[in-house]
Amino acid sequence: MRYTSLINFLLLFTNIKAIIRSQYMGLYIPNLTRSYYSIPLLIIIFIALSGCKTVDTQSTVYPTQQQQNHILEERLAAYTALEEALAIREAEINAREKELVDLYAELVKERKTLAASRANQIASKKNDAANQKIQQTALKRTSNQDPNNNRIILGEIENIFLDPPSMEFSARIDTGAKTSSLNAVDIVEFERDGKPFVRFHVIHPETGEKIELTRRVRGYVRIKDHKSESRRRPIVSLRARLANIDESISFTLVDRSKFSQQVLVGRNFLRDLAIVDVSKKHSIPSIDPKLSESK
Repeated sequence: MRYTSLINFLLLFTNIKAIIRSQYMGLYIPNLTRSYYSIPLLIIIFIALSGCKTVDTQSTVYPTQQQQNHILEERLAAYTALEEALAIREAEINAREKELVDLYAELVKERKTLAASRANQIASKKNDAANQKIQQTALKRTSNQDPNNNRIILGEIENIFLDPPSMEFSARIDTGAKTSSLNAVDIVEFERDGKPFVRFHVIHPETGEKIELTRRVRGYVRIKDHKSESRRRPIVSLRARLANIDESISFTLVDRSKFSQQVLVGRNFLRDLAIVDVSKKHSIPSIDPKLSESK
């Protein structure tokens, strides 16, 4: 815009110079004469246009820079506010993370406490059940005692615990038999260190599996069958438990496979400790093998 104003000014100056020359030289140039009359008007227009252009030029440069500075200041302020907001948000997130860590630690602690409480409750229930069972067993045993002489009342058929092999067998209680007997198969006698021993098998009462036992021979007894001659049978010692009677007694090893009960309990076990009521069966509670092993 400045160059345009300068060109217009030069053109106007050239016209003015030509008019002046023609006046001094006495020439009359109609176009120049008209230009001469228009000189004041051109000067006024030129000054006006030059002033307008100058104002426009100044107003286009400085306000734009001010606006840019203002925009930059606004952006800087926005960025600063955003940075402060992010810092506040980061602090809130860190505080929230700390709260979550604390809550997780409390949760783990509560889980451990709950697990320990449940374990204690289960153990307490087991102990209560065991105590209740012991009380019931004691009450049942008490009910099976003769009130006159405190002897145990046994039924005709009871379960007796033998060790070895640390299991219960069904036994017939027979006050007419002098000694007790045990069903044994595959009986083999031998010596060890000059002493008589016997190896035999008993039948598992539930699975029917053969269980091998080796015991020292404590003596012999001759047993006569109805259809055969008398045979010598070895006698071994086994620990026996029935009701509150817990003693090691002698058992004669015989073949009782044709009988339902593998054990026959005679007077050598009962003696004056029990009486038999043939109208009863299984009146004595079963023996817990774990309690028997602990004694």
